[in-house]
Amino acid sequence: MTDAQNISALMADIGIRAKRASAQLATASAACKETALMAAADAVWENRAEIMAENAKDLEFGRNKGLSPAMMDRLALDEERIGGIVAGLRAVAGQNDPVGEVLADWTQPTGLHIQRVRTPLGVIGVIYESRPNVTADAGALCLKSGNAVILRGGSESFHSSQAIHRCLVEGLRAAGLPEDAVQLVPTRDRAAVQCMLTMTESIDVIVPRGGKGLVGLVQREARVPVFAHLEGIVHIFLDKDADPQKALDIVLNAKTRRTGICGAAECLLIHRDIAATIGVDVLSALAAAGVEIRAEAGLPGPDDMVTATEADWGCEYLDSIIAARQVDSLDDAIAHIREHHSQHTDCIITEDDSAAAAFFSNLDSAILMHNASTQFADGGEFGMGAEIGIATGKMHARGPVGAAQLTSFKYLVRGNGTVRS
Repeated sequence: MTDAQNISALMADIGIRAKRASAQLATASAACKETALMAAADAVWENRAEIMAENAKDLEFGRNKGLSPAMMDRLALDEERIGGIVAGLRAVAGQNDPVGEVLADWTQPTGLHIQRVRTPLGVIGVIYESRPNVTADAGALCLKSGNAVILRGGSESFHSSQAIHRCLVEGLRAAGLPEDAVQLVPTRDRAAVQCMLTMTESIDVIVPRGGKGLVGLVQREARVPVFAHLEGIVHIFLDKDADPQKALDIVLNAKTRRTGICGAAECLLIHRDIAATIGVDVLSALAAAGVEIRAEAGLPGPDDMVTATEADWGCEYLDSIIAARQVDSLDDAIAHIREHHSQHTDCIITEDDSAAAAFFSNLDSAILMHNASTQFADGGEFGMGAEIGIATGKMHARGPVGAAQLTSFKYLVRGNGTVRS
């Protein structure tokens, strides 16, 4: 048997087992799922030394591969970040179970009583790159929503993901749930990804979480429906009525807190009326924080700004770099964002509520913010416990994809000998 045949057989077996597990998980009680997630959280914390040791192997692999500092930051785990994984698992465990939730309830003149209720999607395939915490987040959210999941992590996080996955399986075992409910593809071979994209008989939806290359590949080649998580080309617009201190605080946090996450600001638009005042203060603070500023010619600011090129508009740097330009009006800012954004997250800083309302009304990003750091573009910060990703498409799930977004619905129709005339 060739390597390709071996991978194909491996993935077919994983799919069959996931489908079987999904049928059991769909009817699992809320208490049982909560027990599994709490036990998994305990296992992650108890095994944190092992997880960090496995992560050290991945970091060495990443260094040898020449990963950027931002990618290495995404990959790295320490005790604090493992604590965050544990907190996320417990937060998802404590949420209301979405399965069976009644979304609508009405009675027809015919006497039919109709309910629309949440139901699991079935089997979810999650394909992600270097962040090992996605193993826990995706596993937890799929379990909470009654779905089986097939996880295919990036080659960089191979060892870390396996260590975290073992903890999830320990949780399933403690709750008496099928261990096949959360499976991790046990190979770095990219042929496994190609298989997942065509496993229409066993996978109900694919969630890609990663860069433009990965998402583009999945969207082009998948025969399974896709929840797209595109890049985060995040804009902040400093309106003419922006508060100086809020502008300074928000932009610095949005760019520098963590440069390698999809909610990091990548482009700063500054109203011409404040470019020489608030704009200069904000750009100077960014430069002082070590951020390279790629600015439109003529934009007032620190002397070490680099002249922007056309390629800088619509670029996701995931690094200590930001593009900047001045605009003449709110309409000009909206026009620029429409042309260059990825429909992920965009923000306006202003004290003019009518300007904020126009910004919200005229842009169709999955997340729009007013006077808040774009680093809040995160399912945990939205009260979802965790997220699989930020969906930038417009069908089914949009924005942070939590447990509720991993469900569909069905109609329950009750009569009493009711017939149609």
